[in-house]
Amino acid sequence: MNAVQSPERQKSATQPIVYHGEFTTVKRLRRRGWLLMSPGIVWLIFFLALPLFGILTMAFLSRGEYGGIEWHFTFENLFNLFGFGPLGWARDNFVIFTRSIILASVTTLLCLLLALPIAITISRSPRRWRMLLLALVMVPTCVNLVIRTYAWQLVLGNQAPPAWICQQLGLIGPHEALYPGAFAVYVGMVSCMLPFTILPLYSSVERLDWQVVEAVHDLYGGRWHVLRHGILSQIGPGLIAALVLTLVPSLGMFVVSDLLCGAKFNLIGNLIEQQFHSASNWPLGAMMGLTLVCVSLAGLMALFRWGNGLGGGH
Repeated sequence: MNAVQSPERQKSATQPIVYHGEFTTVKRLRRRGWLLMSPGIVWLIFFLALPLFGILTMAFLSRGEYGGIEWHFTFENLFNLFGFGPLGWARDNFVIFTRSIILASVTTLLCLLLALPIAITISRSPRRWRMLLLALVMVPTCVNLVIRTYAWQLVLGNQAPPAWICQQLGLIGPHEALYPGAFAVYVGMVSCMLPFTILPLYSSVERLDWQVVEAVHDLYGGRWHVLRHGILSQIGPGLIAALVLTLVPSLGMFVVSDLLCGAKFNLIGNLIEQQFHSASNWPLGAMMGLTLVCVSLAGLMALFRWGNGLGGGH
């Protein structure tokens, strides 16, 4: 059947057709489509594919005697990464990788718990107020991340109201502050990533069919069933997008931890940065970066698979 239809399909590609009042052919339409997509394709090649290829190549090169790169293909960096090479795999590196994954996971969870009620509140507010509320959500992203993080140093300092309240409650000492510490890092991370969690969720919550939610409730569904079958099943695409936009950047973030906790809270990003600048071991840094990319891709695959089971991954 396919052999009989293929000549007709090849012939139809050159036959004239009318497309939106224009006399053209399928072949010309395809050529025009590729022409329209070419800027995006070129952008992806130069700013995504080529840098990733450079990291992949550098990860399997050798470090020079005085730093730099020697163009000798080797698996030494891969062996060092997993503890089978002469450098071994330090326990501190394993702690840093584990801490980074935990920080990214907790940050994503906290952002979701805060973003979903906010997105629902904005979507249920009068239409004339929605754009203003969304603008207020996005205003912090217009300020540089370093400036916002320095602002958190002032807010969480020992003279600020949050620290004074915690001192009165006995949560911290009389002259202690909430900064530096792990608490400050989580506050900074959540404030940094929260807008990128709210926007995708809002785009899905705005189209939410509340009759489905009411139907689940009328069928004696509990709170979990209403959330699972009435809300989450409808906002699956926005939920997956929010998870991706929050989890992946959080894995490589290290500016917030540097400014709010210093060297006591090193992350994967710190480890990679040290290899490129302090240790001058670019190949090992590239291998660590490649590992971070693989971990991110594995997390994305797990998220999309979970989204398919949720009913929102299609």
